[in-house]
Amino acid sequence: MVDRRPRRGRGPAEADPPGTALRRAALRLIDAVLRRGDPLDIAAHAATQGLAPADRAFAIAIVSEALRWMGDLDALIDSATSQTLPEDVKSRAVLRLALAQLLVLKTPPHAVVATALPLVAGGPRRLVHAILSRAQQEEWALPDAANLPEAVAERWAAQWGDEIVAAAATAWSVPPPIDLSFADEPRDGWDDGTALAAHHIRLPRGQAVETMPGYQDGGWWVQDIAASLPARLLGAGHGKTVLDLCAAPGGKTMQLAAAGWEVVAVDSSARRLERLSDNLARTGLEAGVVQGDVRKWAPDAPADAILLDAPCSATGIFRRHPDVLHRIEPRQIGDMANLQAELLSRAAGWLKPGGTLVYATCSLERAEGEDRVVAFLKAHPGWSIAPVDAGELPDGIVPDGQGFVRTLPGMLADVGGLDGFFVARLCAPSG
Repeated sequence: MVDRRPRRGRGPAEADPPGTALRRAALRLIDAVLRRGDPLDIAAHAATQGLAPADRAFAIAIVSEALRWMGDLDALIDSATSQTLPEDVKSRAVLRLALAQLLVLKTPPHAVVATALPLVAGGPRRLVHAILSRAQQEEWALPDAANLPEAVAERWAAQWGDEIVAAAATAWSVPPPIDLSFADEPRDGWDDGTALAAHHIRLPRGQAVETMPGYQDGGWWVQDIAASLPARLLGAGHGKTVLDLCAAPGGKTMQLAAAGWEVVAVDSSARRLERLSDNLARTGLEAGVVQGDVRKWAPDAPADAILLDAPCSATGIFRRHPDVLHRIEPRQIGDMANLQAELLSRAAGWLKPGGTLVYATCSLERAEGEDRVVAFLKAHPGWSIAPVDAGELPDGIVPDGQGFVRTLPGMLADVGGLDGFFVARLCAPSG
């Protein structure tokens, strides 16, 4: 089915159709994610250079939906070919992107086909055209929920059960709503929002953050309800000191500052700390900002509290970052768990006697959550769990039997769900 006939050269009159440049960017981006294993948000910076903001956003949306539905798109592609296309061949990537536009984003078919064919110049254009024509003629459709990658589904079924896997598939199929955290209680102007907790409102997806009421005034920031839980568990600061470790981009830093803590925010990434500083400037909140690797850096004096939002596999934020389930494998999870153990042990020495340490990860892996804390407690006599009480949490989220907080797919499903997080509150020895 491959067209091997020589093609005529392309002259000025045969220039690429409008919109092809952003599809080329999308092709570079999905290649960076799947072949090199780069995170989508990091790879997007290089892949979309030179695009207008709207085109950049659309290129990222195409790739996000192609990754979200990739297993189902591949099944459709394979059903239409006599020989299975190799996993890493360009024509399969182009078809994934084109079908994501047709079936998910509902892009006009003529625009999809016209901009897909130039991406396989010198390759099987007739095959790509035939499959896209068939998709339209036969009215191809996707299932109600996107299938998780098989390895992920098996791993999560072993940890959480089949019901959670089904809930994760449902959650993965739809981009999540927008959550805002507020420095103070929200005022008027949020009639289309749902209050999920104190200082927190959920809005329907599709709004540009920069155009929302009060953006320039800086009274709020974007933060999923699950990501707001670690800082909530430290309560009011009353001028006490807290180290926010691995702090960027700063949502928890701002929460802590708004709650009256004297915050020192530490992160190893200068670029991410720039974003944290910009967020502090916009909101008018204050915190000390330090660039440092927690494995080497140390504070000048012990703190009253520590929040360690540790680097992790990030499998819990798969709704917002669909690339993560295609990139993360058990090896990376194990590497992250080892790093978390190192960071926890190091941070434990920076607390005042009886101080509080909140450990959190945006992971759905026990190795980075429950198992990590149990191992820490065994290795650090005198430390204990400070159990979380249900009254400290938003409605619909409850602590587990050990007093930990574990948010899972399916929770708050009636209002749009939430990210997967693990949070433990620990107490240092009193003396």
